Amino acid sequence: MLFEITIQQFSKMLRQLKLLLEKGAIYSETKKFDVEVLLNSRLAPDQFHFIRQIQIACDTAKLGVSRLTGKDAPKHEDQEKTLLELQTRIDSTLDYLSTFTEKDFSESNDRKVFNPRWEGKYLTGKEFAIQHLIPNFYFHITAAYSILRHNGVDIGKKNYLGEMPFKS
Repeated sequence: MLFEITIQQFSKMLRQLKLLLEKGAIYSETKKFDVEVLLNSRLAPDQFHFIRQIQIACDTAKLGVSRLTGKDAPKHEDQEKTLLELQTRIDSTLDYLSTFTEKDFSESNDRKVFNPRWEGKYLTGKEFAIQHLIPNFYFHITAAYSILRHNGVDIGKKNYLGEMPFKS
């Protein structure tokens, strides 16, 4: 179950995020302003800007599944400043996520997950995924979406959710 709700869903949402970036670029070209305006936008003075939201979403995905499986995650220096660099960051994260199989998660439910900020405390893998990892990932994806939407980029729920596996 953890494989499906992390690897598969994080990968889907990161691909959607790339599509949102493309829509932002098209919008800035159409309106004739530098895309950096969007990349450095935020919704509140004390909120991270768009670039940082993307970085954190990628970090949350890769470091979260690393903690669940014990598989080392790639390191990123958080120096992205352009749309292309953000797309490359997302691609790198997607490449890492694609290395996982369901078997990698076979002991994840009960694995003790530590975080330096938790001062020696831990959550089980299942608790970590449900209580922290998934909500935190979606928080930053939603913040990035909201920054673009707030700035006038023509996106909606379908752009956020992407294709659904409907059955008939």
